[in-house]
Amino acid sequence: MGQRDYFEKKPTLGHTSNALVTLFAANAFLFVTLNFLKIVNLLDGLGEAAEPLFQKNVLHWFTLSPQINQLASKPWTLFTYMFSNYSIIGFISNMLWLWAFGYVLQDLVGNKKLIPIYLYGGFFGGILFVLTASLVPSLHYTINSSYLFEGSSAAVVAVAVATTMLSPNYRIYQHIGSGFSLWILGLIFLAIDISFVATTNLAVVASHLVAAIVGYFYVFQLRKGKDIGSWMYGLVYWIDDLYNPEKKQQRIKQVDRVFYKTNAPVFNKTPNVTEKKVDEILDKINKKGYDRLSKEEKEFLERASKESN
Repeated sequence: MGQRDYFEKKPTLGHTSNALVTLFAANAFLFVTLNFLKIVNLLDGLGEAAEPLFQKNVLHWFTLSPQINQLASKPWTLFTYMFSNYSIIGFISNMLWLWAFGYVLQDLVGNKKLIPIYLYGGFFGGILFVLTASLVPSLHYTINSSYLFEGSSAAVVAVAVATTMLSPNYRIYQHIGSGFSLWILGLIFLAIDISFVATTNLAVVASHLVAAIVGYFYVFQLRKGKDIGSWMYGLVYWIDDLYNPEKKQQRIKQVDRVFYKTNAPVFNKTPNVTEKKVDEILDKINKKGYDRLSKEEKEFLERASKESN
């Protein structure tokens, strides 16, 4: 199975192409790096001045400032902030929720949707945070310029909402009785998230709200047959082909062998892939969950997905 096949399906946990593992690794790397640098800063014996100096000299290069001019001078922070979990409680909490919803998302639609939803949610959540903090007069004066917005919470909100909207009746924890529907876990997550952001400020609330809308919109487009995140993997493929031209040649040879050196007719397609049948299977997933599909139904859905691409 090739590299791109792993992007289409949920790979094994330890595989390098597992999107969920990739997001975990990126978050863990920055979490360890930032806290290591903080410890080094504390060991310098700066006392009470250690924390503000750490924020000024290190943390502000990775996290979002509420000032638009700061974002203009450090545009990369719009991406790095969503991986910069600074507190251990925030890191553990965000990773647990990411695992819970990301695993289900991969089970439902494969490995190719998780990273785009995460990045879209974090990106637009960060944009709205800065705009709200800068343009709302009451916030412009109450949020100190040293306030830094960090963590993957907004991106995780997008993943949670997208997964729940995709199949609200997906059955989870089936080893406990008959399990329970995914929408219940989604409500629990939203209740906890709302209670958290209510203690912060309007800019953070706005960022989580737009992230939720992004998650919903992504699924809305998927149901219309449009994957608005496909260009991200297209870019990855293009870069991979650019630096590894031998892989591209191997794929071309593979295509030639499959489609031009076979006894089957070139344009022969498996019949009976109809929109009505696809809708029936998707409705069954919404009601009973993906794992309740028969082997034939799973194979049919996979074949229909390949043909639509």
